[in-house]
Amino acid sequence: MRVCYNKMWKLLIDRKMTKADIRRMTNLSSCTMTRLNRDEPVSLTVMLKIAEVLHADISDLCEFVSSEA
Repeated sequence: MRVCYNKMWKLLIDRKMTKADIRRMTNLSSCTMTRLNRDEPVSLTVMLKIAEVLHADISDLCEFVSSEA
């Protein structure tokens, strides 16, 4: 299983926000943003910060997909 953040990127587009906007609003480091861009796991704390800023649920931001696909 791997994590996929496509839902979050689509939500940002729908809300006319950029990745830089979300980084500024949550005070995320550039390393954390790189991990998100690469679909690498990040802490639950990071996901909660993003969810709070976007007024969304964590399930609206990411999903787990099978590594076999």
